[in-house]
Amino acid sequence: MRLGRITPAFACLLAAGALLGGCGSSDSTDTSGTSVENRPAPPKSAFPATEGHSLTEVLEAAGPSELVVSPAGTVYYEGENRFPFGVFEKDRSQVSDAEVALYFAPVPEVNPTAEKEGAKGAEARAAIKALDEPATGPFPAKIESLLTQPAFRAKTTSDDPDAASVVYSTDIDFPTNGEWRIAAVIKEGDELGATLLPSVIVGAVKRLPRVGEKAPLIHTPTPEDVGGELSELTTRIPPDTQNQVDYADALGREPIVLLFATPQFCQSRVCGPVVDVAEQVKQLYGDEAAFIHMEIFEDNEPPKVNQQVKAFHLPTEPWLFAIEKDGTVGEVLQGAFGVDALTAAIKKIAE
Repeated sequence: MRLGRITPAFACLLAAGALLGGCGSSDSTDTSGTSVENRPAPPKSAFPATEGHSLTEVLEAAGPSELVVSPAGTVYYEGENRFPFGVFEKDRSQVSDAEVALYFAPVPEVNPTAEKEGAKGAEARAAIKALDEPATGPFPAKIESLLTQPAFRAKTTSDDPDAASVVYSTDIDFPTNGEWRIAAVIKEGDELGATLLPSVIVGAVKRLPRVGEKAPLIHTPTPEDVGGELSELTTRIPPDTQNQVDYADALGREPIVLLFATPQFCQSRVCGPVVDVAEQVKQLYGDEAAFIHMEIFEDNEPPKVNQQVKAFHLPTEPWLFAIEKDGTVGEVLQGAFGVDALTAAIKKIAE
């Protein structure tokens, strides 16, 4: 979900709405009874090598795919990034077991004044030209399951037929800032299919807290602030337990796991699942870090966004910040994530 320019509300990040995420390391099933499990990334050899070929040539060699591949993030920086995305059928039903690799190419810089058709035309021409630039890849993606153990699966999640069950993710090293075109090659049986994804602009977001920077100081509400009415702290049903500590009291004194998400109003349908993931991980690591779930909207009523969200300059949600004892951001997870990714982040700040 993306913060709008006209109103301080969150809007759906994906066209038909599905950021996806990860979960437990054991097998589980989604609401349709389909088995969902973590899967390692397939080998690079399963996909075409670029060998100087362009994105256009990669797409043509694979042929068109009927599947839809949607990025599950918007913020990327020069250097290595976790790149999450979802895979769907045309009807937007999730595909939880595809083998996918991504390919990237930079969009050439343009000088709008040199283009007779103006800035918009120049940008469009550059985006098309990017398809002829040498592609980088393949970057095979692993699959992270979002389903938790039943004891930690909220009614909010289990009652939602569109709740996300997996996220695909791969690590991408962007060598420069700027706009990048993306293609996905999908292995479907013995056949390969390809599709274009929306472009990403690396380095566009400047103010969001990054790894190595000091985390902003905010206050987060606790049960004492609402007279014990936990439903005022969280839209999860039943209420989660990640609200016992005020972030301001923990910052600089102990590690913090700060999750921004709204299970009830998240149009991408991943906020409920990631809060479930954090609730499960808290049972194992709650003594090693303060777990804090911060809702997105003021008084849990859209569209007015909480001051805490504004203080972190979040353009989308969900976001998780793993903060070290000295108040330094140790790890950031954009979009959906699973138990393994969250556990790794906690171990990093605990060390």
